[in-house]
Amino acid sequence: MGQSDAQQAAQRLVAILEAEGLPYAIIGALALNEYGHRRVTVDVDLVMREADLQTFKGRWLGRGYAERVVGTGKLIDTERDVHVDVLSTGRFPGDDKPKPIAFPDPAVSAIRGEPFAMLPLPMWVELKLASGMVAAHRAKDLVDVQELVRSAPLARDFAIELHPWVRDRFLELWALAQVEDPF
Repeated sequence: MGQSDAQQAAQRLVAILEAEGLPYAIIGALALNEYGHRRVTVDVDLVMREADLQTFKGRWLGRGYAERVVGTGKLIDTERDVHVDVLSTGRFPGDDKPKPIAFPDPAVSAIRGEPFAMLPLPMWVELKLASGMVAAHRAKDLVDVQELVRSAPLARDFAIELHPWVRDRFLELWALAQVEDPF
């Protein structure tokens, strides 16, 4: 099976970021797939430091990338028509309001690997839980965690590795993931 447009866009973007030494971490469904649950996606989500995002934009806007929303990290790969959403270090998941969990600096937190740099699994789960807990329109983030519990599988004691602010929600989703589908 061939790569999707989103996978191809991610591969191209990662090659650019790696070549230019710009720290990043893929954080959306592409990361979910690598952590152990397969979900189709049509976009690329990543976290970068704001200064590195500005460097990327200065070099690549008009050269295969454009801004969907001027002055933001909402970009588009114009060759594949794939949305690229860059979330900045220090901002907050879900509603962008202050909370105990923020997007980390990928220069110090990303795990380098194939096919791209990602966050440690507990950090990624914390971001997904925080997002889904505060933003109703991000409920799929909670579903992603629940499905990962089933697919990976994640043990109940994985909760110990999580920030206390999201731990109870993880345990609720973990319990739901244990229920057998009767059909």
